[in-house]
Amino acid sequence: MPEKKKKYVEYGCCCGSSCGRVGGPEGITGCRFSLSPMSDAYVDIILEAVRQADVSKVYSLTDELSTVYRGRRQHVLDALKACFTGAYREGVHMVLEATLSKGCPGDTEGESYLAADDVLQNEPRIRDVHFPVTSKISLYPMGMEDYMPHIAAVVNRAVDLGIYDRSAHYVTVLKGDVQDLFSYFDWVLGYCAEHLGHAVFQVTLSVNSPSE
Repeated sequence: MPEKKKKYVEYGCCCGSSCGRVGGPEGITGCRFSLSPMSDAYVDIILEAVRQADVSKVYSLTDELSTVYRGRRQHVLDALKACFTGAYREGVHMVLEATLSKGCPGDTEGESYLAADDVLQNEPRIRDVHFPVTSKISLYPMGMEDYMPHIAAVVNRAVDLGIYDRSAHYVTVLKGDVQDLFSYFDWVLGYCAEHLGHAVFQVTLSVNSPSE
């Protein structure tokens, strides 16, 4: 019996212009995230948070592992912040793990959402939500050798904003109000669009941690 032919994947080159647009019109911002409330009611908390976020201006897909948002940068972050703040419960430890990507080669699904206007769908009802958050971040510029100055620029921006807490192995630790952190994340992704072709930004957010 002949061996069944395997379907291997192929990925585009990760250098030069194929890695997104540097300094030009922004392409898609992608985000895959998972919410982990440390509560017996975690199912209700997660599902309610996902459902109450207005995702009309982003591509959205939730499966058994995580949720994906794709579209314009500001709308992806607007929906992500709405989901995170919607899942917040006073006194309940919760963690959000998110992988954000800018300029990924071949990253085209959901391109129709790039035509959305600038009006944020969730911001008017969540702009006054405040609570302290501890975060760790890691930036991965792709397809370039001289990447450390870009990482330093991103970390030093956090220093300037007063949200930098410390550097640790493989991560930078931030502490601040949820609004200030998401504003900073928007700046980071804007920096990536302006200076980097393809970049991955890894973010962990933690609230009400008992270890503190």
